Amino acid sequence: MVRTVNRVLLGLLGLGLFALGGGVLLGGLDLPRRWDFGMPGWWPFRGPGDVVLGTGVRTRWREEGWWWPAVIAVLVVLLALWLWWLVAQRRHRLGDVLVDSGDGAAVRLDGGTLEDAIEAEARDLDGVARAHVRLTGRSTAPAVRVRLVLEPHADPAWVLGQLSRETIAHARDSAGLDRLPSKVRLKEVRHHARRVG
Repeated sequence: MVRTVNRVLLGLLGLGLFALGGGVLLGGLDLPRRWDFGMPGWWPFRGPGDVVLGTGVRTRWREEGWWWPAVIAVLVVLLALWLWWLVAQRRHRLGDVLVDSGDGAAVRLDGGTLEDAIEAEARDLDGVARAHVRLTGRSTAPAVRVRLVLEPHADPAWVLGQLSRETIAHARDSAGLDRLPSKVRLKEVRHHARRVG
C-alpha cells in the first residue's frame, strides 16, 4: 500500500514539476513568440521578463482577515501530510511467513514467533546485552532487521559472524526458506565510569 502511494505521489509530483519546468522554459526562451503559438490565459510565464508572482498578486490578500489563518492552516495540513508520509515509510512488522511444507501446500508461520526465536538466540551470544529483531518484506520473501546492543568487552566481528552463521541460518533452515536476507545494526551499551575514591 505504502509503495503504491509513493509511486503515485512521485509520479504526480514528477509530472507536475516537468510541466511547470517546461512551461517556464518555454516562456524564458520566448518560444511562444518565436514559434507563433499561444499559452493559456492563466499561465503567468509568457516571456523572458515575466516573474512568478507579481507585486499585485503578492500583496492582494494581505489586508484580509482570513488570509494569514488560511496560509497557516494550509501549511499545518501540508506538515501533517508530510509527517504521515514519513511515518508510513517505516517498514511494518511482517505478520506471517509462508513456508513450503513439501507437499505443495504452504503453511503460515507466525512472524512474531520467528522474531522471538531469533531474538532469544541472538541474546544468548557472548557479548550481547540486548537484541531486537523485526521481520520485514513479503510473506513469501521475508527479510530480517536485527539491532544488537553489545557489552563493552564484545568483539563485534565475532558477534556478527555468529549471528550470520548460526542464528540467522537456524531461523532460515527451521522456516524452510531458501534465503533470509538480514540487516544488522550494532551499538555498544552505554556505561558510566566508576568513581574510585
